[in-house]
Amino acid sequence: MRTWLYGIATNLIGKHRRAEVRGLRARERLPAPGAEGHADRVDARVSAQGLRGRLAGAIAGLPDGERDVLLLVALADLSHEEVAAALGVPYGTVGSRLSRARKRVREALGGTNPMREVEDDHG
Repeated sequence: MRTWLYGIATNLIGKHRRAEVRGLRARERLPAPGAEGHADRVDARVSAQGLRGRLAGAIAGLPDGERDVLLLVALADLSHEEVAAALGVPYGTVGSRLSRARKRVREALGGTNPMREVEDDHG
């Protein structure tokens, strides 16, 4: 019975992951909001808002483990210990995956750090 339940759970998680990646890929294709003219497109490109689509694509392109760690740290604001417990991986693995994910996202964005853009906009 347990094997059957694990099989169902695995299928549901797989569906969720595929839907998540499809959603991120769709956001990647969306134009930056309000970018009608050339000046607007330039402004949108250099702002964190303008990076939204590329960021979504970069996150979608991450391996599952790296994407899970990045999203749990960035969106759920979990500590490395909490992420390790949630994913059932060693503490060191969380740090390694997070470091690799950040590097890949930065490379996908052409060396831009979207967090620095947001910090610069706010203070």
